Amino acid sequence: MINRRIFLAALAFSASLVVNACGDSPTTTTASPAGKKKKVGIVLDRSENDKSFNEYSLKGAREAAQAAGLDFSYVVAASTSDFEKNIETQVNEGASLVITVGFLMADATAAMAKKYPNVRFVIVDAAYPTKDGKDPYANELKNVTSLIFAEDQAAFLAGALAGCVTESNKVAVVAGMEIPPVQRFVKGYTSGVKFANPNATVLTQYIPSFEDPATGKSVGQNFISQGADVIFGAGGNTGNGGLLAAKEANKKAIGVDVDQYFAYPEVKAALITSATKNMDVAVANAVKNFAVGNLQAGIQLSTLANGGLGLAPFHEWDGKISQKCKDKVNEAEAAVRANPKITNADI
Repeated sequence: MINRRIFLAALAFSASLVVNACGDSPTTTTASPAGKKKKVGIVLDRSENDKSFNEYSLKGAREAAQAAGLDFSYVVAASTSDFEKNIETQVNEGASLVITVGFLMADATAAMAKKYPNVRFVIVDAAYPTKDGKDPYANELKNVTSLIFAEDQAAFLAGALAGCVTESNKVAVVAGMEIPPVQRFVKGYTSGVKFANPNATVLTQYIPSFEDPATGKSVGQNFISQGADVIFGAGGNTGNGGLLAAKEANKKAIGVDVDQYFAYPEVKAALITSATKNMDVAVANAVKNFAVGNLQAGIQLSTLANGGLGLAPFHEWDGKISQKCKDKVNEAEAAVRANPKITNADI
């Protein structure tokens, strides 16, 4: 079964291989005399308690730093104008590895990486392709490691499940900001739905924030009023609002980024699965490699094939989902492995 295979793949991947702090002051979680240890600093955008992307990126970085005996601190940006300032604060306070989380930090990270060429940087969900656009995997910043994910692949599997289990032939996506990682989720999900059920309709709305669960819930309720019976929340806390709308209406929900059955238990009764991208594993792996002097610059792409993403278990829905639909998800997995372009989304 796909649930067990993906779970085991994620374990193998982890073996081989994250938010509101007070003001702009980093919160140190590992104390040691100054200069005695390498330091890892992480910069988050807006929230550390989103039950998803930021929270698990932070978790992976912190746990790996502590395990390696490294000093660690984090800071949460209140707005985009804080990005460069917060990165520079981490550098000035001794971080020799700075991790930035999210596509919106791409420009600030590039600017600081150029300013501090002797500091190593890791950015989650953003890459720096060649200027002519011909090679999206050529990172021209030699002190930056980009952790990116084939979100479309996990979303394709989730879409195949949604397309199979829908009773109304209408499913929906409550999406966050219209940026490449979210677009990949939406495209992959839509393609997966059509793969399993060509007659199904996918209702989609992007919301220009990852921290607006009230709007996410309202959008989800609107989709449900139009007949959608499966809601995919692909937008951090905003998407969480869509999951809550599904739960309260006794509809089905699909989580994002992490297994939200555990991360957002308030909606677990509605969750049939989550489209996971193992940020905690990828970030932890980067910290581990940094600790031993083996962090390579460039692109590190997490895919279905290398266990860096996939579908979470069905949990309470395992006995309710038909074998036909489980087989359809397995078929979708095989199709993606054979032809990743089937998701209709470019990385």
